[in-house]
Amino acid sequence: MSLTPVLLGLGSNAQRDHHLHAGLDALAELLEDMRCSPVFESLAVGYKGDNFYNLVVAGQTELPLTELDRRLKFIEADNGRYAPDRKGLPLDIDVLLYADLVGNFDGLLLPRAEILKNAFVLWPLALLAPALQHPAVGQCFAELWEQSSIDQQLWPVPFQWRGTDLTPPELIGEHPPRFT
Repeated sequence: MSLTPVLLGLGSNAQRDHHLHAGLDALAELLEDMRCSPVFESLAVGYKGDNFYNLVVAGQTELPLTELDRRLKFIEADNGRYAPDRKGLPLDIDVLLYADLVGNFDGLLLPRAEILKNAFVLWPLALLAPALQHPAVGQCFAELWEQSSIDQQLWPVPFQWRGTDLTPPELIGEHPPRFT
């Protein structure tokens, strides 16, 4: 079976380090050639609660889109996403892009609209895949980020996974935390 490139968005605002590590570990079992963006902290958008950690993951999968989405829901469930007594959002994993598909696929809209609406998706995406073009807009993610006027506060944060710094220290130094 051939491999399909995918981009996934991850977020957590409850035990953020723990749940992002667990999510990345699980994704490493599903994806080949997995790469991660820097991790960003942001104020909650559209959700009341603590600040979020977000990042974007790129990889390749043999799974069809619907099966990939089903497995992502299992990973979320394993991390308490659907628990009735949960506090915050332990783990959210969204398919941002699946190859260059555009449209509605069994209720999954691709590319995901949040790419162009949320800085915590677009900035990490622009850093991870700057030259990749948004399949519906036709501009690369670096250009989209540069032209963006999204009014959200976020900042890069130190984060390690499997002994590797996902967020380069120089990025943190260039963009210190901002508070309202």
